Amino acid sequence: MKENEIIHAIENEIKTYSVWTIGTTDDPDRRKKELLDPKHWYNCRADSETVARNVEKYFLERGMNSTPDWKEHPVFVYIFLSMQS
Repeated sequence: MKENEIIHAIENEIKTYSVWTIGTTDDPDRRKKELLDPKHWYNCRADSETVARNVEKYFLERGMNSTPDWKEHPVFVYIFLSMQS
């Protein structure tokens, strides 16, 4: 997906940035398991690593929480609800 498409899709899912966590990964299924299988999980494949990192930066600047994934070529962006309301 293109950068603006991912941003739009995520913004349609969330109401408050600060209760969500965002990250990038090369394997969303593995990452979800590593994070203990959060219930409210969304991920999408970016067109490139640059797009994934730009989307992550966009949402971090707006107050989302971060969870680093140290893979070299992450092309997936994921978000999950980090606080239960």
